[in-house]
Amino acid sequence: MVFGRSERRSAAAVEPVTLKILVAGGFGVGKTTLMSTVSEIKPLRTEEMLTEVGRPVDSLEGVEGKRTTTVAMDFGRISLRDDLVLYLFGTPGQDRFWFLWDELAQGALGAVVLADTRRLSDSFAAVDYFERRGIPFTVAVNCFDGADRYPPEVVSEALDLTPGTPVILCDVRERASAKEVLISVVEHAMAFASDQPEPVTT
Repeated sequence: MVFGRSERRSAAAVEPVTLKILVAGGFGVGKTTLMSTVSEIKPLRTEEMLTEVGRPVDSLEGVEGKRTTTVAMDFGRISLRDDLVLYLFGTPGQDRFWFLWDELAQGALGAVVLADTRRLSDSFAAVDYFERRGIPFTVAVNCFDGADRYPPEVVSEALDLTPGTPVILCDVRERASAKEVLISVVEHAMAFASDQPEPVTT
């Protein structure tokens, strides 16, 4: 079929914008669950069973029931609107896989830092990583059953976040809640980009 000029313009108008978002955080904080909850395609997972050999390396304190771990990345996709698609890259949580983060961060618009109030210190490394590289991020506190809940401003102070960094409470098992996290990241990243000075040309 041959399209006329108006049809071609119409087809081009609905081409979606695609954005890359990282999903980061400590070991066992819910990254893979978030990806599984929101992805409209079957997520790519690189999970392996935890073994006795890994116990001296991977602390299970606070996540004693965890049986698997991401060893490379998770990948998923979600359409926020007809013209906006997010590609989601979940990072591994353990320190020994941090060498992968620089590759995964290439071209990322923004990031989610998932946090667990029972192990809030596990979020420090991810917060520092994105702050040092100037990648805008939202801290999403995953409200685990039985975990203490704190107002966003208390979490922000505990993590010593840069003013303006969003902190939201969520349950990554619920699609609507997880989707709100991603919307927050996109909105914050767009606002962050608009605040950056224009490059000087000569």
